[in-house]
Amino acid sequence: MSEIAGPLGEALAAVTSSPFAAIALTLWAFLAGAWLFVRMGRPVWCPPVLLSAVILAVGLVLLRYPIEQYRLQAHWLTVLLGPATVALGIPLYQQMHHIRALWKPVLLLLPLAATLAAFYALALAAVLGASPEALASLAPKSVTAPIAIGITEQLGGSVPLMMAGLLVTGVVATWCVDVFGRRLRVTDERIIGLVLGLNGHAIGTVRAFEISPLAGAFASLGMGLTGIFTAFMLPFAFRLWQV
Repeated sequence: MSEIAGPLGEALAAVTSSPFAAIALTLWAFLAGAWLFVRMGRPVWCPPVLLSAVILAVGLVLLRYPIEQYRLQAHWLTVLLGPATVALGIPLYQQMHHIRALWKPVLLLLPLAATLAAFYALALAAVLGASPEALASLAPKSVTAPIAIGITEQLGGSVPLMMAGLLVTGVVATWCVDVFGRRLRVTDERIIGLVLGLNGHAIGTVRAFEISPLAGAFASLGMGLTGIFTAFMLPFAFRLWQV
């Protein structure tokens, strides 16, 4: 804030010193991103969370908001990611009769899909000469944020880098499922939802709920099971990778 002199700089410093400033700025960016998403015609390639992230980043730059201060003040919103993920159990319960009918194929598919999601990211990063920290940050890029944060910290990675990978993965996975799903003429909402959850985590799950409650329930299932499987297996596999 010291870069902005005079009354304006003092006013900005007073506003951003409040513990509620970061939360208010984040919520405003989310609402602005959601509004802009609707005005753009709801494009699959540009979800509200991406627009909101860009708006928030621009706001932080314009306000000269110290990033460490913002992260500390916005911590409560990060804490809420856990309960929000748990709340996805409600649509799972509502669609349980559909899930029971496909539980065997889902359990057979999950290990392979979750393993490939981590492996190709590690393989590409390693070929490009990424550092061990970058590898640890990119490995959980297909897991929902509350679980991915814990995995990244355990592996010794960078949480900000992981979050960037998480955002890119969610956006690209959602777009790819939409494009290739139409070209391959996949119309079963259970399959579409499961693939969105397995590969696109929370962003893909949001897209699945836009399709139907059934697709959203299977996306929640895919996201949850991928998170559990990855949390158990990835730290062990990552240590073997480094040997």
